Amino acid sequence: MTGSDLLDGSSWVTDGGLETDLIFNHGIDLPEFASFPLVENADGVAVLERYYAGYAVIAAAAGAGLLVETPTWRANPDWGQVLGYNAEGLDRANRAAVDLARRAATTSGLDSTLVSGVVGPRGDGYLAGGEDPDEAAEYHSAQVRSFAAAGADLVHGMTITGPAEGIGIVRAARDSGLPVAISFTVETDGVLPDGSTLAAAVGRLEAEAPADWYGVNCAHPTHVLPALDGAAWQQRLRFFRPNASTMSHAELDEMEVLDAGDMSLLSSSASTLRGQVPTLGVLGGCCGTDSRHVAALWGV
Repeated sequence: MTGSDLLDGSSWVTDGGLETDLIFNHGIDLPEFASFPLVENADGVAVLERYYAGYAVIAAAAGAGLLVETPTWRANPDWGQVLGYNAEGLDRANRAAVDLARRAATTSGLDSTLVSGVVGPRGDGYLAGGEDPDEAAEYHSAQVRSFAAAGADLVHGMTITGPAEGIGIVRAARDSGLPVAISFTVETDGVLPDGSTLAAAVGRLEAEAPADWYGVNCAHPTHVLPALDGAAWQQRLRFFRPNASTMSHAELDEMEVLDAGDMSLLSSSASTLRGQVPTLGVLGGCCGTDSRHVAALWGV
């Protein structure tokens, strides 16, 4: 099965802003904004199982498939070291995350389910990353190998701030034999943190290391609309996980309370975006969103 066949033309519900939901709505402490340590203890596993179950309900109501994305956005060597994880510990946690996601998919009872191994940026998702694709490939390869060993269906690089790191993640996925999606993030003007346009970022990957799918996350729909130019590249976009808030990344970084945004604006602007990019079939949320936002985006 090729990557394009895996998602084909169908629709898929995925989850919302895991970390902001757990921190602000459930009072769970996540040092360094990392949710992957939760897979290491029974209480954390129970929290995540309840979390994913809420999105299975939405998928059933929407008549869509369920894409369960692992809580591993921070489970890489730099962030892992800060949290006390060595290479062996990260391998264990990344594999356990895939196992948990697979159980959540199976428990959903839905006919169409997939498990995505989430790769986050090496640095901060709000700041431009490195410029060396080979270095990025080497850096992210261990996490991707863990996903492949545990049986993930695909890799999803999220909140990617520039094309170089995206190329590296694609190369790491190809080396492990997994299909791969790359979702970039954009600022309020539709431009990536490294200064690339979304069109240029997708175009560079298409030229050097094509992903199976592309997407955008951690940006409000009103921030993505300025990036669209009607050209053919935007029909390669498949994933969309918007923020609830219209604030900039810098403003969100300073917030000590949750901005859950304007639900009506989120829904209407997402509808406008999907009208311009009908290929956006994988839909969930990012910072500030929870199951209520994702249900609203799906109209259920």
